[in-house]
Amino acid sequence: MNNLIRLTEHGPERVNEDLWTLALTGEEPADGPRILSLDAWLQRQPEAVLSGQEPSADAVCLQPDDEAERLQPYLAVLPLIAVLFPSFRDGRGYSQAYLLRTRIGWTGELRAVGDVLRDQLSHMRQCGFDAFAVREDKSAEDAIKGLSGMSVLYGRSAIEPRPLFRRRTSTC
Repeated sequence: MNNLIRLTEHGPERVNEDLWTLALTGEEPADGPRILSLDAWLQRQPEAVLSGQEPSADAVCLQPDDEAERLQPYLAVLPLIAVLFPSFRDGRGYSQAYLLRTRIGWTGELRAVGDVLRDQLSHMRQCGFDAFAVREDKSAEDAIKGLSGMSVLYGRSAIEPRPLFRRRTSTC
């Protein structure tokens, strides 16, 4: 993923070398860590992984129809969770990300993959994403500007659960 942006303590940064290969078609990449579909990932997990004894070598990608709750027993061994956006018009990935962060308790890297565009990044961040694989035909440097698009958020989000009226300090 050449157009990968990751949020760091210094702000959004382009990742020059991403080791992960998105492998959703069933074809096995030659080497290196893979991001598999939920069903393929679950089929490969031995009992030792479920009991938390052994970390998984592969990451998982949730597709729009997948239930994020199925990952709850595996959170301790997952290195990364990706969420697929098959089209910029499909918003189910936002709900999956928010659910993973606020209810399921995922604290690791949450990566948006697929049809990810600059205009979506700020909202994706509010839903809990901290890495974004921007579409290959778009500029990652330009997309980084999309992360600074909103300076004030009125509603609650995965990164700020208090609405704006609760964040204001009273001066009276």
